[in-house]
Amino acid sequence: MTAVSGNLTGRERPTFAELFTPKLITVLREGYGLGGLRADVVSGLTVAIVALPLSMAIAIASGVTPDRGLYTAIVGGFFVSLLGGSRFQIGGPAGAFIVLVAATVHTQGVEGLILATMISGLIMLAVGWARLGTYIKFIPYPVTVGFTAGIGIIIFASQIKELLGLTLPGPEPGAIIPKLEMLAGAIGTVNPTTVALAMLTVGVIVSCNRMKTRLPGMLVAVVLASALTAVFALPVETIGTRFGGIPQSLPMPSLPEITLAKVQAVLPHALAFALLGSIESLLSAVVADGMTGRRHRSNCELVAQGVANIASGLFGGFCVTGTIARTATNVRSGARGPVSGMMHAGFLLSFMLIAAPLASYIPLAALGGVLAVVAWNMVERHAMAMLFRASRGEALVLMVTLLLTVFRDLTEGIVVGFALGAVLFIHRMAEATRVESGRPFMLDDVADSANGGREAYDSSLAADPDVVVYHLKGAFFFGAAATVGAVLDRIADHHRAFVLDFSEAPFLDSTGANTIAGAVEKAERASVKVYLTGTTADMRRTLASHGLGESRVRYLDGIEQAVREARAG
Repeated sequence: MTAVSGNLTGRERPTFAELFTPKLITVLREGYGLGGLRADVVSGLTVAIVALPLSMAIAIASGVTPDRGLYTAIVGGFFVSLLGGSRFQIGGPAGAFIVLVAATVHTQGVEGLILATMISGLIMLAVGWARLGTYIKFIPYPVTVGFTAGIGIIIFASQIKELLGLTLPGPEPGAIIPKLEMLAGAIGTVNPTTVALAMLTVGVIVSCNRMKTRLPGMLVAVVLASALTAVFALPVETIGTRFGGIPQSLPMPSLPEITLAKVQAVLPHALAFALLGSIESLLSAVVADGMTGRRHRSNCELVAQGVANIASGLFGGFCVTGTIARTATNVRSGARGPVSGMMHAGFLLSFMLIAAPLASYIPLAALGGVLAVVAWNMVERHAMAMLFRASRGEALVLMVTLLLTVFRDLTEGIVVGFALGAVLFIHRMAEATRVESGRPFMLDDVADSANGGREAYDSSLAADPDVVVYHLKGAFFFGAAATVGAVLDRIADHHRAFVLDFSEAPFLDSTGANTIAGAVEKAERASVKVYLTGTTADMRRTLASHGLGESRVRYLDGIEQAVREARAG
């Protein structure tokens, strides 16, 4: 495989327009006709039908009223599509936020939740303008799989009360162990009618999915359960009995109470919202890229997510992010561009304006069934099995992330999982780095035959006992510095010259440079001349910053030239 440096445009760095122009403008410039509009209207309607029950279900599970879920999907979803860096991204409330939002509402109230949402939008704006979106995507795959599975488990546990119709003696705990203990203690209050409606909801959704029908399974299930509840006056809790229904219009935009003390109190929540929202939205955009072959603009997407969260808070909504399931539905429905996401928001607004009174009949058991299916789908069983087969290290990262997410804290799960993933990567990079002389030196003490019997160089280059040649292969960074340094310390005092070749070392960090400086210092004490070959300009600058200028070492292009000069010297 041949590596090509640079980019196809010939510029070293993308321009501002390439980074921050919304995809809506790109699509319109390409030529957007009636056919594209028709396709986007159909896909927008399809996604809105899916998002309608899901947005209300996520809001209720998060500890707020169902109308706030609709505000989030309508306002936030519109701005995500209007300004976003993905053609197909659908924004709205996400199941991954349920635990964070519920915890924020419990400690800071709804006003605190709205303030935290708006501050998280400002943070995402700053991250996007600082062009840090590319780095947020560097989350190891086992971390995302473990985190998503942990969220799925938490969501399902949060819906057990609604699925069984339990009557609890007090507020439901947020932590999963106390929650399960309280639910187990209330098992004698199970409502059979609630259980039957929940099972019907799940059964309809699963049946529609397995038959691969174009019918929106979630909406069909919720409508059927609501009709049965209304016609037969079933003794179950509904949106009307708990919340009194939902309004038929959007509220006027307003700011929450803002004080320094309040900002300090909600800042940790805002940071968690921003981190999770950035990861979730960029992951969703990557999924859309994989389905369509397109490329999203990470930093532009984060800017749009920031604006969407600020706007959502102004209208009484909460955290907005890119949603993987709704984005995938948008792609499969034939969307051509961001207009479909804007239409999705418009259709949701129409549903709320026209059909709000009917929402009072929706049983909470049906919405619990919707979230139970969502939770099941979030546990990527095939991906987990593949990671367990692939590597014990990646399986460890997955399980640690999952367990910390479920039993400790979402942010802690991501941070620790990322740290473990980074350590695993460093370990593998260090194992891939080696130093070879006339006889190969490996990082581990293995037989020479382990290298396949190949020689490092032409034998004539290693034949002179007065000139020792070392060839560095792999990234020379802090993870490999100790082992490589031990090999370089084998320089014998009777050598007259020492050649170190970097032609197959793609990277050198300050720790590696410091190790080279130590080897050069030892060589100088033994009056050994040091030659460095195959170094890039960046490597030479790093080495020079550690005192290895031309006065101490010779920089040459190739090993042969260095050996000839050393022999002549």
